[in-house]
Amino acid sequence: MKIYLASDHAGFHHKEAIAKMLIDAHHEVIDKGAFQEDPLDDYPGLIRLAVQPMSKEKGALAIVFGGSGQGEAIVANRMTGIRAAVYYGGQLDIIKLSREHNDANVLAIGARFISIDEAKIAVSLWLDTPFSGDERHARRIADIDSKNI
Repeated sequence: MKIYLASDHAGFHHKEAIAKMLIDAHHEVIDKGAFQEDPLDDYPGLIRLAVQPMSKEKGALAIVFGGSGQGEAIVANRMTGIRAAVYYGGQLDIIKLSREHNDANVLAIGARFISIDEAKIAVSLWLDTPFSGDERHARRIADIDSKNI
């Protein structure tokens, strides 16, 4: 599976650990940065680099990292065809539902709120959970994706 990664300085170490995990699991990983921990970097451009190619690549996914994951998800969700979900701890059911009901193609991780080990669990669950394909969910996603607001 092709998976794009990006992070700012706050998510850098999480991204590096997840990249290794994904490569070890034989996924095709495309790391769009940051490539060093720089407290002056800005996440919007880095996140755009990871999600922009996905509009042309059916089935590609992205995992992005930041302090809370919120800003990263906001940037991602501005792109046509992107459905980003945020996870910064708590019930893992939210991870499953983001895939089963919303067919989320981007997972934004809040690195200041979960450990690397917790992120690994969340990412594995997210990747292993398929979209349910239920008509009502497919209809809603089609409605979301058809609107350029």
